[in-house]
Amino acid sequence: MQMDASENNENVTVLLNEMRDGSANAAEQLFPIVYGELHELARACMRRQSPGHTLQTTALVNEAFLKLAGSGDSAEWEGRYHFMRVAARAMRSVLVDHARGRGAAKRGGGWKRSPLASAETFTGEPSSDLLALDEALSAMVNFDERKARIVEMRFFGGMTVEETAMVMDVSEATIKREWRLARAWLRRELNRDDEHAA
Repeated sequence: MQMDASENNENVTVLLNEMRDGSANAAEQLFPIVYGELHELARACMRRQSPGHTLQTTALVNEAFLKLAGSGDSAEWEGRYHFMRVAARAMRSVLVDHARGRGAAKRGGGWKRSPLASAETFTGEPSSDLLALDEALSAMVNFDERKARIVEMRFFGGMTVEETAMVMDVSEATIKREWRLARAWLRRELNRDDEHAA
């Protein structure tokens, strides 16, 4: 994923803030500028879906952008990296909504269980499904929002340690340490859920 600073970064920030203020024109101008990065985020999310999953990558991009454009968030956008961090959260929300909406017998709808040992995997052990992961991340936000956002960016956004460090404006060593701690905590929580389900 290309996350390098560009000449358009300032324009993106301006458009984001105009979009926040309700400008439909700003949203129309912004979408083509950030589409490539959003598509890469969506591909990272969709890699963990079952082959027969009904939500397509392009639909995920569009739904996530609509969530962002219609959020009415009054916060000042801090630029492209802030946008990509929030976009990863929006994609998580779209996937969770989709899984809940499917009403599948198996928790998580079409989410493919995959171990999490790198950005794609948390541990070498079996992990729980999307809805359990979402619940665990929501719990994590209550006591350590930064760790939860790091997991969101690495897992749902497919970002590297370097990219995550740039977005969070912290050192790569901090991201590595917090990613390791977050994985350990999530492993414990998801294993606890699996034990209760057994």
